[in-house]
Amino acid sequence: MSNQNPFAGRRPAASPVLPRGEIVATYETYAEAQDAVAVLARADFPVKLLSIVGNDLKTVENVTGRMTYARAALAGAASGAWLGVFFGLLMFIFVATGVNLALVVAAVLIGAGFGMLFGIVTYSVNRRRRDFTSTMQVIASNYQVIVDGELVNRARNVLSGAADAAATDAVVETQPEPGFGDPLPVDPGVDEPRPT
Repeated sequence: MSNQNPFAGRRPAASPVLPRGEIVATYETYAEAQDAVAVLARADFPVKLLSIVGNDLKTVENVTGRMTYARAALAGAASGAWLGVFFGLLMFIFVATGVNLALVVAAVLIGAGFGMLFGIVTYSVNRRRRDFTSTMQVIASNYQVIVDGELVNRARNVLSGAADAAATDAVVETQPEPGFGDPLPVDPGVDEPRPT
């Protein structure tokens, strides 16, 4: 059985394949690659032909702290409270009679209580295997913008024009304008008057 997108019509979704084409540019961060695609989009480049490919994927897990019974109880209570809010609001919206806001509050408290209990039990079972909290993400060592070979020169020209404009703006901003009291530039072809 295949998972079909209800909005895609009767045609099955294509299996993912690596994009083919030539590399326009390589960037160290995803934000830089995204900015390059935005520059191309502003230049009316056919961006639907572009792809951003991340290379050398790595999983990074950042440890955020030590897990304790108190933290497990608090995290469980928070997730249980959200579930209680959901069920309480469903009852408040869809049950026409006999439901008031006090029932929603009761659902939140019951959900928080069960969530706290579940968090403590789960932590006590897994305590020796995982005594810390962490966040996990997948990052790439570099990101390449890829396009069809026929359009690669056009894309590079647009990106190099944007880089040249940014460099020119930086030079203009670093040169101070002459102000009142600043010495005027001396023309090397004109002799300076000598004091008498």
